[in-house]
Amino acid sequence: MKELAIFGSTGSIGCSTLNVVRQHRERFSVSILTAGHNMERLIEQIREFCPRHVYIISQQDADRLHSLFPGLDIYSGPQGLDAISRLTDFEIGVSALVGIAGLRPTYNMIRSGKTVALANKEVLVAGGSLVMEAVAACGAALLTVDSEHSAILQCLRGERRGEIARLLLTASGGPFFDKPITDEITPAQALCHPTWKMGPKITIDSATMMNKGFEIIEARWLFDIPPERIQVVIHRQSIVHSMVEFCDGTIMANLAPPDMEIPIAYALGYPERLPSAHRLDLFDMKALEFQKPDFEKFPCLRLALEAAGAGHSAQVVLNAANEVMVDRFLAGKARFTDIPRVVEAMLCRHAAAPLEDIEAVLALDREIRCKTAEYLETKL
Repeated sequence: MKELAIFGSTGSIGCSTLNVVRQHRERFSVSILTAGHNMERLIEQIREFCPRHVYIISQQDADRLHSLFPGLDIYSGPQGLDAISRLTDFEIGVSALVGIAGLRPTYNMIRSGKTVALANKEVLVAGGSLVMEAVAACGAALLTVDSEHSAILQCLRGERRGEIARLLLTASGGPFFDKPITDEITPAQALCHPTWKMGPKITIDSATMMNKGFEIIEARWLFDIPPERIQVVIHRQSIVHSMVEFCDGTIMANLAPPDMEIPIAYALGYPERLPSAHRLDLFDMKALEFQKPDFEKFPCLRLALEAAGAGHSAQVVLNAANEVMVDRFLAGKARFTDIPRVVEAMLCRHAAAPLEDIEAVLALDREIRCKTAEYLETKL
């Protein structure tokens, strides 16, 4: 029986993870649940999965949980999230928090030598080599929950790393691949992803294709492959989840239905595969189609590639400015087209600097958020 700590249990990935637990109760139990503001869903999860420790942001919500569950170990506030992520009575930590908020808890779990199922791309975009060095130094294991990186991991099982020619990351293209991108795009339109059901932040990142840029950086760290050997391939059907090309010209691909429970189950069960009802009917597919990405139409993809080549601090800037702009867009305070424009402005204003530890990363993140807000006051 493996005990899980699910950071972000009320979000899309967290709920999908608990669905996997429901299907395999003989294999998994839940030790820790953390949530942001979705109190009612968290209460339902506590009643069903009986965790020992729980986190919620608001102290008022924490007080209510104390009254409902007197014996439960409850944490709240910024210090509470740090503290609960330092607990050790679990085997696998699922990192499904949104944005930079996931960096410190994930880093804490890695420093404790845990297996981490990573659904938070920003951890590797902002944490970079610091995270991977901690994985190696502390004997932790980092398993990706992204469908693309899970596909690559599966394609590489039993293969010689020296024989890899390229990683081919597939992308759905989002809701605007075959539509014009204008200043009039609304949050509601950008949130209509053609394939995946995800949280709002990652759905907007998919619409700008920043998400795919983040995945290039993530793949670079996970598989120790330079960005120039990672290629994005548009695949609207989302059946091929990614591919690996080898030195002899062979391409190995991973095909599966577009359902996040599949890569989640693979990470939780690794190195075993867990039985699943999800099946792909090959006879339903008339063809598999692939296209090149349009870097002019989707400048965020270009910006991510440039940041990947510019060094660690540029990637922190990329992530921080993007998070600010996505929040502004979702709040109706910025246009969709402002997202890449402002992110590029922040990157152009940044001078590369060494980042020696996670505290330096978080300090730079705060600085860029302030600078982005100041820029918006004068330019928008």
